[in-house]
Amino acid sequence: MKISYIKFCDLRSLKALAFLMISILSFSSYAQKVDSKKPRIVITCDPELDDNNSLIRFLLYSTDFNIEGLVYASSQFHWKGDGKGTKWFVEGREYTRFGLNMGPMESWRWSNDERFIHDAVEAYEKVYPNLIVHNADYPTPDYLKSKIKWGNIEFDGVFKKDTEGSNLIKALILDDKPGPLYITAWGGASTISRALKVIEDEFESTKEWPRLKEKIESKVVLCLSGDQDNTFENFIKPHFPGIEVLKTTFSTTPLGYNAQNGVSDENQIYYSPKWTYDNILYKGPLGSLYRVWGDGKQMVKDDIFDFFGFSGLTEEELRVKGYVVWTPLKDKNSFLGEGDTHTYLNLIDNGLRADQDQTFNGWSRQQIDESIDFETLSVDRIQEVSKELDYIPAVQNGIAARFKWSVTNDYSKANHEPIIEGPLEIIAHAGESVQLHVSVNDPDGDAVELKWVQFENEDYSGSVTIENSTSTNPKVRIPLDVKAGQNIHLVLEVLDNGAIALTKYHRTILKIVE
Repeated sequence: MKISYIKFCDLRSLKALAFLMISILSFSSYAQKVDSKKPRIVITCDPELDDNNSLIRFLLYSTDFNIEGLVYASSQFHWKGDGKGTKWFVEGREYTRFGLNMGPMESWRWSNDERFIHDAVEAYEKVYPNLIVHNADYPTPDYLKSKIKWGNIEFDGVFKKDTEGSNLIKALILDDKPGPLYITAWGGASTISRALKVIEDEFESTKEWPRLKEKIESKVVLCLSGDQDNTFENFIKPHFPGIEVLKTTFSTTPLGYNAQNGVSDENQIYYSPKWTYDNILYKGPLGSLYRVWGDGKQMVKDDIFDFFGFSGLTEEELRVKGYVVWTPLKDKNSFLGEGDTHTYLNLIDNGLRADQDQTFNGWSRQQIDESIDFETLSVDRIQEVSKELDYIPAVQNGIAARFKWSVTNDYSKANHEPIIEGPLEIIAHAGESVQLHVSVNDPDGDAVELKWVQFENEDYSGSVTIENSTSTNPKVRIPLDVKAGQNIHLVLEVLDNGAIALTKYHRTILKIVE
């Protein structure tokens, strides 16, 4: 079904003008307008190229978050050293794999002038005037700069010292703001571990500790990209066993290294050289920072594991140059990887509401298989795509549209997501028919296509009948075998027909009662 809407150009112009006025907001005024409904989040990341890419996507989706920190971290793959000549070695790390026998060493895969977070935020600053034309909720560059901190980056898994990053995380954990605090670890969790250890050391012997520990374990949600320095397993898990871990994978939307290996023929386009060329590489300062195959770049000069910038060389020729070729080569400009995007993908406000409950699933699927080996980045594992909805076009077109926003200062010359309003929950009974009513609008006046599906969940595995499933008013027939207390999840997917087609969702939960 397609629904068309009339454009109101005069209102559009006023909206664009209002968005432009946002650019003069000061840091303090931004802080005052923080939306308490948005997830509070801290990003901790190391200088891996896929962290760089995940950070760029995150900044383009910063409209959907209350960003509390952007923190440099270490991992087994990247650590700076203390600058005093101290040498470090952990058995079994990558410098002892692939036939290597290196170490101890003073630093590992870390540039002396590392500043990739600063680079990304400074690129964001250049395009901020364009971004706020399309969404007034983009945080100011000054606000983001104030959130950049250095964490525990000296050695792999060491958290003996306080750092500005650990102090920030400590203060956030102890504050009284409501709701969960999401803390990501795109590298190791040593900075997070330091914050928790200092709190434990300070309060463990006091009568406040049981209450405070309960608060911490109910408030903090860790979004881990594996346990890249073993500090989660060795410290956080035994000392704070009640802390929730957001268990997500790429299985719904492959974005890690070699993501294209497990996707359908139809979706290969979203990882192709043509797609990245058309939608990312030449889309302003942020696009120029985004890493792809054969781009001529390295995160750290002469890093023997970062051969991705080369093009036109065979694996053997790269080995002769001294590189460790740990994954098959791809064509120049092919999608390279965003290995940490899954840690926040379910927190994006796309209508699936996956941030409310891990079992809801979303653009990043809940992790069921606990055996996934993050130690070696699991570069060749097969990706499983959702049976209900194909999210790959939605996720990739979403970021493509926002790259377009970053270079477009006219609201009418870019596409924007459809808007859906409707009930989030409906009380229902076994055997009855339920009529749903939602409204759908497209801010650009585009035609839209609608599709209702029953979404898998842990409560009820049976099937429901959805009549008029391509309309805003479908009728749902509730089966007789559904039990009181079970929930049936229905998801509406709305796709517009813009030049870069964008998708929005709406989840309605039928709560079954006697």
